[in-house]
Amino acid sequence: MGISHTLSVDEALPRLPGLQVVDVRTPGEFASGRLPGAVNVPLDRIDGSLADLRHAAETGPLLLVCASGARSGKGAEVLASHGIAAASLTGGTRAWADAGHGLEYPPGPVRAVWGMERQVRFTAGALVLLGLVLGLLVHPAFQLLSAAIAGGLVFSALTDTCGMAVVLGRLPFNRRGPAPLG
Repeated sequence: MGISHTLSVDEALPRLPGLQVVDVRTPGEFASGRLPGAVNVPLDRIDGSLADLRHAAETGPLLLVCASGARSGKGAEVLASHGIAAASLTGGTRAWADAGHGLEYPPGPVRAVWGMERQVRFTAGALVLLGLVLGLLVHPAFQLLSAAIAGGLVFSALTDTCGMAVVLGRLPFNRRGPAPLG
């Protein structure tokens, strides 16, 4: 295939016309700006799209993209475990835009969307505060909510997974408008 497991922005730019770019962010994030020609297959839907991704890989090398490179790296590992070669864009769409390269947007007004990492930080922080406030005002047992969120964050860091991101990714505003894989 001639493509490494990761590609930097500088490596991907000249090869972009020959790459099949697959954005693994949520549809909401995808609509907030994507690499030119990218199609959307959210990370949680990769297993269900293996046949389409295998077919796309036959027409050109796959380049998986997300906001920072973390989810696309996981997606590339999932595809590799099914015998489908794919690379991940180091630094994701942030690195692409920071290097001065343009992003495509859907027609019409651009909807402001928070990235998944920001959604997770907000939700975790709000739940910790809620647990503390309810623990002070209602019953001390509500502080267990804060402890559970803290434990979840530690587990997330140790395993490099995020259950909260999976749950948030299933919310309606994160599921809108996936582009067809072609």
